[in-house]
Amino acid sequence: MTIEDEQKQSAAIDALASHIRSIIELLGEDPGREGLVKTPVRAAKALWYATNGYRMEPGAIMSQALFEHEGSQLVVVKDIEYYSLCEHHILPFFGHVSVGYVPDGKIVGLSKLARIVDVFARRLQVQERLTAQICRQVLDDVGAKGVIAVCSGQHLCMKMRGVEKQDAITTTMHYNGVFENDPALRAEFLAAIRQ
Repeated sequence: MTIEDEQKQSAAIDALASHIRSIIELLGEDPGREGLVKTPVRAAKALWYATNGYRMEPGAIMSQALFEHEGSQLVVVKDIEYYSLCEHHILPFFGHVSVGYVPDGKIVGLSKLARIVDVFARRLQVQERLTAQICRQVLDDVGAKGVIAVCSGQHLCMKMRGVEKQDAITTTMHYNGVFENDPALRAEFLAAIRQ
């Protein structure tokens, strides 16, 4: 990180902390009391970290580990954990994403698929868009024949407020390319992630 980037980050965290201090006051608490004195800065740093996907370039991540390779059929990385913030309530949701793709002459380093999940999860987000963004990015950057992703999530906006359904899990799926017209290929992916 450059000195300029560090200065921008520090200014952003200071501004966030100021707003969080105001929110604490609006909630009826005293931000000057012992347990809350450092809370605005800690919360600002946590929020900055939880949204660091805005400060990452997904294409640059994928391009670091693209390799020529012929012959692979379906490549699957399953159960990639993620943490995100619901854009409607700014409450956490979290779960796992499984990603599969059919290469077209190139493969990507497996850890880069996990990093792409983080890029899009670490933003104010909805699960449906998160799943679609992962698929589009992998398709565009790897040049795959097709990409499929299944995402499961537990949403605190449903657990700790609103309907308060503690056991609800949301599953979203998105696919493109060869997966769109090949139900057998989709079934192969779904079988692979159940193992």
